[in-house]
Amino acid sequence: MKLVMKSVIRSVLAAGGVAAIAVAFSGSATAAPMGPDASQTLMSLQSEGYHVIVNKTGNAPLDQCSVSAVRPGQKYTRMESEIPGPSDNGVGIVTTVLAETVYLDLSC
Repeated sequence: MKLVMKSVIRSVLAAGGVAAIAVAFSGSATAAPMGPDASQTLMSLQSEGYHVIVNKTGNAPLDQCSVSAVRPGQKYTRMESEIPGPSDNGVGIVTTVLAETVYLDLSC
């Protein structure tokens, strides 16, 4: 019974964590720098650690494109249990972000 309860609790925590991550990430992707200089926006997102996927409309080179949107993509995380300390009553779960993807939409 105790094992089943731990499994249910982990599932509920994981679902809540995924929802919280989606809400948190949706704000950070829209806060990314957007402006007329597509190459500067691309470099800025990459320097912040994002894996950037470029969606380009038109045939012009990158330096002649403008940013139309920055959209959130997949976030890769790892969830691990913390070892309980002497004052803890249970085991905590720590989420580590391994990688994040954003989509950069350009008009050329």
